Amino acid sequence: MSRFVGCRSLTVRDPMNDLSFPVLVMYPTDVPAEVVAMGPYALEVARNAPAHGGPFPFVVISHGGGGTPLGYRTLASHLAQSGYVVAMPEHPGDNRNDRSLTEAVENLERRPRHARLAVDAVCSDAELGPRLLGDDIAVIGHSMGGYTALALAGGQPWTGPGQRVAVTKDPRVKALVLMAPAACWFVPNDALKDVEAPVLLLVAEHDRIAPRWQGQLVLDLVPDPARVTFKVVENANHYSFLSPFPPQMRRPDFPPAIDRAGFDREAFHRRLERDVREFLDAALRRSPSSPPRRQPVPEGAGDAPAAVEPPHPGSSR
Repeated sequence: MSRFVGCRSLTVRDPMNDLSFPVLVMYPTDVPAEVVAMGPYALEVARNAPAHGGPFPFVVISHGGGGTPLGYRTLASHLAQSGYVVAMPEHPGDNRNDRSLTEAVENLERRPRHARLAVDAVCSDAELGPRLLGDDIAVIGHSMGGYTALALAGGQPWTGPGQRVAVTKDPRVKALVLMAPAACWFVPNDALKDVEAPVLLLVAEHDRIAPRWQGQLVLDLVPDPARVTFKVVENANHYSFLSPFPPQMRRPDFPPAIDRAGFDREAFHRRLERDVREFLDAALRRSPSSPPRRQPVPEGAGDAPAAVEPPHPGSSR
């Protein structure tokens, strides 16, 4: 385990939609960390420090609808300290500062594309790219991030009968961690037939935003349910998967910071960090020499974009 966590911010360009978006990257370093304020959060990181060691497995975290990458800062930091490179894109039009696309079909199309572009940016980075362990990646997603992960791994979302969402499978995805996934767009029986990666699937016992049936949908529709590790987190709600909030943010008028009586979010996240790391270690780390890196997935035309607005499962900050 690395002693310290490095942190950098990349700016990624999406020429198809003429926009740019930030990607926060955490990774192992030997530079001592300092307490750095990022918005209301305090992170122990070495900002812009050089990476140290390698090769490292690579993980992407996709945040929930209307959320922020910093909502998963403790999990990302733990993985980086454990020898992972972790990229956290802020999804344009569906984040805490800009929700202009949150209810739009374009959001369903763009989220997987932007996660893929974030992967391409890190793989081509002069410092981090050569330190990656081969070409395989894992995607961690919460709520709409779970949708993003499934679409990137080969899921075919639909917004209604005959209304397919234009997405492209990324063959580099070799493991998924889905936390309370928004899976309601994968209703047809063959919608997840091409999702072949192993899955750690976590659902909350008390979730009104992405209810348990959506997680069950994943278990029922993937081609090999034996590759899914399915867990129900007792007494948790939809927001319990977010990193614990600073005391000043734990207010009754801010639901993402509030848990049900008796639920210990700090203790749960210690278990979550361990469970996710052990799952990813089994899926991504290997003793043989790493395979050669494939080229970035091209921006294919895909299927015609959907033309109706999807049901929205709520937001996750």
